[in-house]
Amino acid sequence: MTATSTGVSVLLPTDGRLEPYVLGAPGRWTRPARPITSRVAFAAAHVIPRVTGDNTPGAPAVLDWDATLAYRRELWSYGLGVADAMDTAQRGMGLDWQASAELIRRSGAEAAAVGGRLACGAGTDQLDLAGLPAGSAGLARIVDAYREQIDVVTDAGAQVILMASRALAQVARSAADYLSVYEKLLAGVDRPVILHWLGTMFDPALHGYWGSADIDTATETFRTLVENNRSKIDGVKVSLLDAAHEIALRRALPDGVRLYTGDDFNYPELIIGDAQGHSDALLGIFAAIYPAASTALQELDSGNATRASEILGATQALGRHIFAAPTYYYKTGIAFLSWLNGKQPGFSMVAGLSTGRSVPHMAELFRLADKAGLLSDPELAAHRMRVYLELNGSIS
Repeated sequence: MTATSTGVSVLLPTDGRLEPYVLGAPGRWTRPARPITSRVAFAAAHVIPRVTGDNTPGAPAVLDWDATLAYRRELWSYGLGVADAMDTAQRGMGLDWQASAELIRRSGAEAAAVGGRLACGAGTDQLDLAGLPAGSAGLARIVDAYREQIDVVTDAGAQVILMASRALAQVARSAADYLSVYEKLLAGVDRPVILHWLGTMFDPALHGYWGSADIDTATETFRTLVENNRSKIDGVKVSLLDAAHEIALRRALPDGVRLYTGDDFNYPELIIGDAQGHSDALLGIFAAIYPAASTALQELDSGNATRASEILGATQALGRHIFAAPTYYYKTGIAFLSWLNGKQPGFSMVAGLSTGRSVPHMAELFRLADKAGLLSDPELAAHRMRVYLELNGSIS
């Protein structure tokens, strides 16, 4: 996206040597003057730790609430909804249920204050998997855990996202077990929810979700659940990184049930869509590319699908890099870009997850973010990149 040079440069590692890289200008992104209507779009926001907190592996999460909530206000200012307390916020990778519940309550208050759209994850991560009984007793405890979290989300004024459950993946022995648990939960909600199907590339503990490791068999169970409970389901978020599967599922969903793409590789084509429909969005990558994503959606609102496709397409290489295998470390890239752009005081993450990517990976992320016009202050970004490289021994 960027063609104009700023004259700001930094030495970046390339094939084992340092070479100068000159940054381009930031993209000409715009905040919407009115609500975005062409697509429903949520950015799954990350969390920012307190720099003085003990956010080491296994320690309770300690968040910088001012910075964390300011990031959400930034997303809302671009007309995007916020999907909170999701895997992007390190649920299951450092963010414990106590901190998640506090995040949901605080985000709910912020959303009410600014009129922002908010959906939050409800799961079962308060359960001790080692002590979870098998069979019907375990399934009953899973239902109770889900209901506890649903109540927290509902009380915060947010829409419920029913997250995939590691506990259910451990206890369930058949597709019928999954259907039984989810149907009990859906029977008790008073507002349509979003179902979240998270693939094993994001969380290996979810292997065999919906009762089968075969994708087609699992999809049939998932479709049965949606068909039988369509009035309780606003949409489904599918994070399998398989565009063909998503399109086929989207076309098979009942009328009125949205497909919220969770495909951080193929989101441009899925959001733009075709003559037979399009996907809405609930994406972790939108937390990183939100100025461009918002501008593209505004172009869609104006009927400029070609321009919208160009904008989203220019961010795709960055998205694929951030979500490259091992995909569950994508959060590290989102936090790094947040730090480069001055949205958090330090490059740190709860559970020490900031060490999840290599120096060459981060250097390429820097290049791709710049090429996409997503380094909002080139001088600050270059300065922080130099600090990062020096800290990691790449320059002296």
